[in-house]
Amino acid sequence: MKKLTIMALAVCLMTACEKPLNLDEPAMANTEQVAVPTDANGEPLPTKKFTFTLKGDFSNDWKPVTRGYLSADGKDLTDVWVLDYMGDQLIQQLHQTSTDEAFGQPAMNLAYGNHHVYVIASRSQGAALDTDAHTLTFTKVLDTFYKDYEVSVVSTSNGNRAVTLDRVVTKLKLVIEDAIPTGAATLNIAPATWYYGINYITGNPVAAASSQPIVINIPANNIGKSGVDASIFGFSTSDEWQTDVSFNCKKADDTILGTASLSAVPLKANRVSEYTGPLFSAGGAMTLSLNSTWDDAYQGVW
Repeated sequence: MKKLTIMALAVCLMTACEKPLNLDEPAMANTEQVAVPTDANGEPLPTKKFTFTLKGDFSNDWKPVTRGYLSADGKDLTDVWVLDYMGDQLIQQLHQTSTDEAFGQPAMNLAYGNHHVYVIASRSQGAALDTDAHTLTFTKVLDTFYKDYEVSVVSTSNGNRAVTLDRVVTKLKLVIEDAIPTGAATLNIAPATWYYGINYITGNPVAAASSQPIVINIPANNIGKSGVDASIFGFSTSDEWQTDVSFNCKKADDTILGTASLSAVPLKANRVSEYTGPLFSAGGAMTLSLNSTWDDAYQGVW
């Protein structure tokens, strides 16, 4: 099993100044301040310096490594979003990418008062943030971590906080026992229900999709090999849910080389659901075994 490691992310919030928020001087590049919080007299609130250290969920065989970037399952995460709310009011939002010089150290000024700071770290693709709907969705879901962190800011607040991000995706892994035939081009996986986004206020998955298969290209060097695996990620919760899944292997001209289907696949966040079996051999049965790399395991037969 691969070691899953999410490396520590230092999130440094700007130096405190006892003065109102200034929209002409944003806390840092890529930070958009969308409102100025005020006190009971309508006066802008002062701000205070905070430094957050964001960590991954190092349960099971995860090993933390302190660095200024994020990595999980041996692959670097590419994006970080931070959204600062006071009550129902979005105060400011930030998006960093791994190409930013200060990636891993996003900065903000937090106004005095009670905050919910929502943090999402991901390497998913095709992101779309909708602050009206409170959603972050993707065209392709990959490893993603999340935290809703409450913080009360007063003059005596300790500005150093450690926050743990939790994995909010599940992974379906298919292991094909028989050899990949000549001409095989794509593996097409179509869950009946699959979630492509998260409501960052509730932490619940959103943007369910069906019928459109997730297409995985088969590398040429996998032709003739057996034991080839393919995985897809989708958003989930800690509560297990189930969906049917159909999948097939096609040539470039859409000729189907093999097909199979799975019923009531059990899925939940931070767990790999792994199926193993032949795809190209007639009458082959698929056997379910759930990989315990991320979480507790159990077994069944399909």
